[in-house]
Amino acid sequence: MIEALPEILIEPIVRAALIEDLGRAGDITTDAVIPRQARFDGVIAARQQGIVAGIEATRLAFRLMDRDIAITVEKPDGTPVGKGDVVARIAGPARGILSAERVALNFACRLSGIATATARLVAAAKPHKARIVCTRKTTPGLRVLEKHAVRAGGGINHRFGLDDAILIKDNHIAVAGGIRPAIERARAAIGHLVKIEIEVDTLVQLEEVLTLPVDAVLLDNMAPDTLARAVTMVGGRIATEASGRVSESTVRDIAASGVDYISSGWITHSAPILDLGLDV
Repeated sequence: MIEALPEILIEPIVRAALIEDLGRAGDITTDAVIPRQARFDGVIAARQQGIVAGIEATRLAFRLMDRDIAITVEKPDGTPVGKGDVVARIAGPARGILSAERVALNFACRLSGIATATARLVAAAKPHKARIVCTRKTTPGLRVLEKHAVRAGGGINHRFGLDDAILIKDNHIAVAGGIRPAIERARAAIGHLVKIEIEVDTLVQLEEVLTLPVDAVLLDNMAPDTLARAVTMVGGRIATEASGRVSESTVRDIAASGVDYISSGWITHSAPILDLGLDV
């Protein structure tokens, strides 16, 4: 269980999703079929094992549709669930609940899937010290929610955007004319609270980086034995992060190299959903 995101951050995202789904005329199916006075009492239940996330977005989807809908959360973000577990109880006007159902479940299923995928990588990396971190490979417009889901699954967040840390990648190095000029220009341009990380592909590049003022090094697409040599070269002087080809089958060997962090784009861009359903 983790602290919920402030509602002001997620309300515009949920509102936009509802507006997209309601279109120009609202839910014409529900309005035609369900009497205005009809009530709905039911639960959101897990149909498979996993980690819950996105429940606040789900709750907000129902509340934005109709303030008379009452939602009681049984399994807040970060909670493990098994098949059949009740995640939340819901009661209120049937029209509002049915109209918000798909948007609400889209958030819950998608974000719970991210939390579950993250938790699997976290478990596979144990007992080594490496922390699982996300990347900027998120769904446009949903980054704040997806990065929150990573934390719900036991991972931690990398930078949120282009403005909160320097990350010098291979194309930056190529255009800047090399590792040294790229780092020197970055160091001259930033304030004292901004950290610098640089990506390297080889141990030769790493050797040069270790003579320069950086805070972290991204060891990209290196085999586990090469990663272990890189960690030895660094000797704890700066933070080490491994990336590339990270999966449940590879993460344990990557973690065994001794790196501090393992970054995975898969946990946000390709994680399967966690199946949750709304049942009367």
